[in-house]
Amino acid sequence: MQPYFTARFGNPGSLHSFGQAAILALDRSREVAARAVGAGFREVVFTGSATEANNMALRGALGAFQNERPECLRPRIVVSAIEHESILETAADLARAGAEVVCVPVDGEGVVDLGKLAAALHEQTAVVSVMYANNEIGTVQPLLKVRRAVEEARRGRKYPLLHTDAAQAFQFLDCAADRLGVDMMTLSAHKIYGPKGVGALYIRNHTPFLPATTGGGQEFGWRSGTENVPLIAGFAKAVELALRVRVRECKRQSGLKKYFWERLRKICPFVKQNGPPPRIYKVGGGSPPEGLACVPSILSVSFMGYDAATLLQEFDLRGLAAGAGSACRARQAQPSHVLRALGAPDERVRGAIRFSFGRPTSRREIDSALAIIKMALKDASHKT
Repeated sequence: MQPYFTARFGNPGSLHSFGQAAILALDRSREVAARAVGAGFREVVFTGSATEANNMALRGALGAFQNERPECLRPRIVVSAIEHESILETAADLARAGAEVVCVPVDGEGVVDLGKLAAALHEQTAVVSVMYANNEIGTVQPLLKVRRAVEEARRGRKYPLLHTDAAQAFQFLDCAADRLGVDMMTLSAHKIYGPKGVGALYIRNHTPFLPATTGGGQEFGWRSGTENVPLIAGFAKAVELALRVRVRECKRQSGLKKYFWERLRKICPFVKQNGPPPRIYKVGGGSPPEGLACVPSILSVSFMGYDAATLLQEFDLRGLAAGAGSACRARQAQPSHVLRALGAPDERVRGAIRFSFGRPTSRREIDSALAIIKMALKDASHKT
């Protein structure tokens, strides 16, 4: 990233040598991202975040549908009940503008109800959005089955389009767009150790879509505005590094997560796990495991009888960072819509904390975290 902040600080839209250096970096980055998801060069659009990419997906698909079907007064958007806020809030905004939004329920582990999803699809459905892996409980959705339901609803037509938010999935799962059968897919740089403030949206060729912003026609006309070359270059490098360690880290972090959970239950017998149970997956053949139920980087648990905010303060004072749910809403102190969708009772929602594991996480850090949790629970009990 560093050269594009200083010595090569050119506008990729300019024709002089500085601009040529910038567009070369942009093109190379796009090639890396496109290869990573099995896409064509022009099928990857860089954005300012995964949130922007999710907005683009819903708004662009719905806008194209309305242009083609002006007689349809209430086009339908179908989403799962545990989508990221950038999907749910965008859908709610489009509902205020006249669209019909259907939120498909999930089971107790966060897996979308395929029967109800299929029943929600009809000829007036513009777009379906089901995330690949959930950001709070880590549940991996059966996207291939979702795709089949969408294809059956199409019956030879273009709609409904299928979008998936794969921000949490890319570092562990195969995100080949053709294999998944998606029309649009969202990616995020900072979820794979790249810079914050840059994302990408895969848009399959010939997918009906309206531009997110108009202007100079950058990003093939889908998203006008000067590209952030340093961050895009960092994104591409993060993609390359993630692909190198994807299989190894999936197995290693699965083991750490299982180790943490087994010992956490011994020191906290009242703790409940949210989402699919931790397990170690057999990884071989140079590819991630099939049937991965939950990404290994996320473990959501509920400390029954405790308030999550109080525990998080106790953890933080001792050097342990965790969260109560999505970081996007952490400062709003709102109960998790994901746990609500799972049917969790109030006590379970109040005590829910999300622990995250990553490439730097070691067994020693897990042991330190467990010791901190044990002390924090003791002190929190005295305070209450």
